[in-house]
Amino acid sequence: MDTNLKITEQLLPNEDKFNNDFFKRFDLRHRDTPLELNNSVAKNYRFPTFYADTSCAIAIFHCDYQAAKAMMPDPSMEPVKMTKGRSLVIFSCYEYRHVMNVAPYNEIAMTIPVITDGGMNIPVLSMLLGDKSKKFGYYVFNMPVTSLENRIRGRKLWGLPKDTEQVDIEQDGQFSTIKTSVNSEEPYFELKVPMNGSSQNFDVKSNLFSMLDNNRLTSTTQFKGQFSINKNIASLLKKTTLNSTDTIKIGQGPKAEQLRALKIEGQAFQFRYSPSINACFDLAHEKVEK
Repeated sequence: MDTNLKITEQLLPNEDKFNNDFFKRFDLRHRDTPLELNNSVAKNYRFPTFYADTSCAIAIFHCDYQAAKAMMPDPSMEPVKMTKGRSLVIFSCYEYRHVMNVAPYNEIAMTIPVITDGGMNIPVLSMLLGDKSKKFGYYVFNMPVTSLENRIRGRKLWGLPKDTEQVDIEQDGQFSTIKTSVNSEEPYFELKVPMNGSSQNFDVKSNLFSMLDNNRLTSTTQFKGQFSINKNIASLLKKTTLNSTDTIKIGQGPKAEQLRALKIEGQAFQFRYSPSINACFDLAHEKVEK
């Protein structure tokens, strides 16, 4: 999807797209003040933001623990530990077909699962227990998005590192292929996620950690849907290197170098794919002043 640099004055009237029972769990509300998008447009969004009929492709890879730790924006955050001195990096790729009062867009959340505030960080176990602990969550280190409006929203409301880029997502029945590039250059990131696998239902609530004005924010993200899963448990016991035949490719440029610094392995730990999920993302419910 090409970038959308338009900012309209009115909210998109699409409330009829959010009738699924999932959305009935939440009470919509406004912020105290509308969000200023530029000098002439401010919008009074409702939260949490709803996402309906979203395609979702997720890939989880091992990476170097020390490299992941070097990316942490605050000493209170530590990457989850895995085997053999590693951590994890997760790529969550979304086609947001219907967003409450907002035009459709594509997005990739590049995250590292983390433990905060000295929480228990036992290799593998902390990741398995995951969302059962309020000290567990995900830190976003890069977030390409095709919409200028959502770049502004993400940065001003949550401090998320969103940049307006081209994010192309295609499905051929076998793979969901994701590519992102800057200024029409060659893609600096490519990923292929299998569309078929063992079926598993997810109904997940997680913490997302971000930094805004040097304060750590904790926000809640939730989604529900049926996924096709491919697991590679053997990767816990064996390291692999990245090469040109793998399902992930890293190109050139500053953002590619950021990814390359993580020493991402060639064989994924897990793939997940769903053609349609429902999700929401709320304003921060906790702010830790630094």
